[in-house]
Amino acid sequence: MARHVVVGDLRAQQIERKEGRRSWTIVWPEGTVHAEADRFLRLHDGSGTQRTYAYLLVDHLRWLERECLAFAVVQLRDLERYMGLVGAEVRMLLGEPWRVGKRPYGHSALSTAAACLKGFYLHQSSLGINGELGKKLDESRLPSRVDRRRSFLGHVKSSLPTNPPAPKGPHRRTEDASGRRPGEAAGGGERRPGPAGGHLARRRRASHR
Repeated sequence: MARHVVVGDLRAQQIERKEGRRSWTIVWPEGTVHAEADRFLRLHDGSGTQRTYAYLLVDHLRWLERECLAFAVVQLRDLERYMGLVGAEVRMLLGEPWRVGKRPYGHSALSTAAACLKGFYLHQSSLGINGELGKKLDESRLPSRVDRRRSFLGHVKSSLPTNPPAPKGPHRRTEDASGRRPGEAAGGGERRPGPAGGHLARRRRASHR
């Protein structure tokens, strides 16, 4: 019996096992089981963790599909970038926004997502897939600290921050009635500069007039 079916996309699905047991897996749009995800989720069969991991993992798998990333080529920076896209505080380019307009994961969800992804890729590594990533995950943690500068996903910076974080308290940045911060363009993104160096060239020409 399916739950929260998403037509035309990977989805988490509840299935009936023998003896009336219920468990969760991930299936492709045509209904076939996602083998790698199912093998990992079976490690948590019979626990509440399995359902939670299924919903967190399916979002990550959808993102991999969009990014055209196979398990064998995923790098640690890809996982860090994904965590940044769902709400973790990271200092790196994030690329195209993900889950735009939705609220970022909170601290608990970020911690659980980090544990889920680490467990999934360590499991892949144990099966001989992407051993290099497995070694790096053995020695590091995925970011799970909440990025409190974002109220909704899609407010993603196009470059690394050059200023220290805004101070906490009454001087934090505000948003207008439309939900955009000062300087943001309609549609949730920030105004982007023209070609690199263009603004600097214009300033130089103006100073020689």
